[in-house]
Amino acid sequence: MAVSLQCSCFAGLPGKPKPISVNRISLSFSSLSFSTNVAQQFVKGGFSIRSIDGPQRRSVVCEASPNKKPDSAAKRARQSEKRRLYNKAKKSEVKTRMKKVFEALEVLKKKPEPQAEELVPVERLIGEAYSAIDKAVKSGTLHRNTGAHRKSRLARRKKAVEIHHGWYTPTPIAA
Repeated sequence: MAVSLQCSCFAGLPGKPKPISVNRISLSFSSLSFSTNVAQQFVKGGFSIRSIDGPQRRSVVCEASPNKKPDSAAKRARQSEKRRLYNKAKKSEVKTRMKKVFEALEVLKKKPEPQAEELVPVERLIGEAYSAIDKAVKSGTLHRNTGAHRKSRLARRKKAVEIHHGWYTPTPIAA
C-alpha cells in the first residue's frame, strides 16, 4: 500500500526557522541553505525536502512516500505481470500437448496387437505439439535449445514405440 503525504511551508526562509511536524517527526529548516537557481534535495528516512525558488517567493515542499513506486517502475511491474501470465499460458499449452502425446504413445505401446495406422492420430498430436513449441520459441517464451530438446523428446518416444512394435528397424552401424 503506497502512502504519500505532502506538506508545504510558504514562510520567509531567511528569517526565523519554522519547524514542520509530519506524523510526529519534526523537521527544522535552520541548517538548510538555499540558492535561487538550484533546488537542493535532502533525503532521510523516506522523507525528501527540497526548496523551490520561484520568481517572487520561496517555498519548501516535504514529501513522505515510503512505499510509493515511480511511475516507470509501476509500468514495468504491470508489463512484467502481463508477460508472466502470457508466458505461463504458452508453457502450459506446450506441457499439455506433450503430455497428450506421451499418453497416446503409452496407450499404443501397451496395446497387444496394434496396427501401424493407429499411429496416424498420434502423429497429428505430435504435429500440434511441435507447432505449440515453435510458437513458444518464436515469442521468446522458450529458448530455442529448450524447444529443440522437447521436440527431440517427442520424436525419440515415438521412435521407441515404433521399434517396440517392429514398425521401424534401425539400420546397424557399419564398423
